[in-house]
Amino acid sequence: MMIQELTRQESVNLLARMRLGRLACAHETQPYVVPIYFAYHNECLYGFSTVGQKIEWMRANPLVCVEADEVVGPEHWVTVLVFGHYEELPDTPEWAGAHTVAYTLLKQYAVWWEPAYAKTILHGIQRPLVPVFYRIHCRRITGLRQVRRRRPDRARGEAGAPRLLRTSMAVAGPIEET
Repeated sequence: MMIQELTRQESVNLLARMRLGRLACAHETQPYVVPIYFAYHNECLYGFSTVGQKIEWMRANPLVCVEADEVVGPEHWVTVLVFGHYEELPDTPEWAGAHTVAYTLLKQYAVWWEPAYAKTILHGIQRPLVPVFYRIHCRRITGLRQVRRRRPDRARGEAGAPRLLRTSMAVAGPIEET
């Protein structure tokens, strides 16, 4: 197994086809991670939510991170990280263009509005459904993938997996190779 860094273009290509990610935001010293649906377009991730904890926290601290991945199995996965800046897109005349771009991009996909627009009851109180379109300006995009390497053929004298060292904390002595 080997972990390989993606090029920026490979990372962008993945973001362009992905829809589900995890948004990380923070308020004071407390981090918060929540799943989101998004659409990538022109160096931005576009999303939709309703007013709640993540929107309140991003309004207070617009620095965010989004992680998206595709996992086929333990030896076949790819992940992309976006470090960015939150910007709300209000439904006002001066923001009409950006608001329309967000809506147009997101509505191409089934259930783009879920889970944000689902009835939510917290502590016995129904949360009001105040819609919020937003975008995250991508300041830095990185990605990694797991690359399967051909298994070594010991019959041909190829090196095997790295040998691990084992130590015993209870008994002082030489390190044994396994």
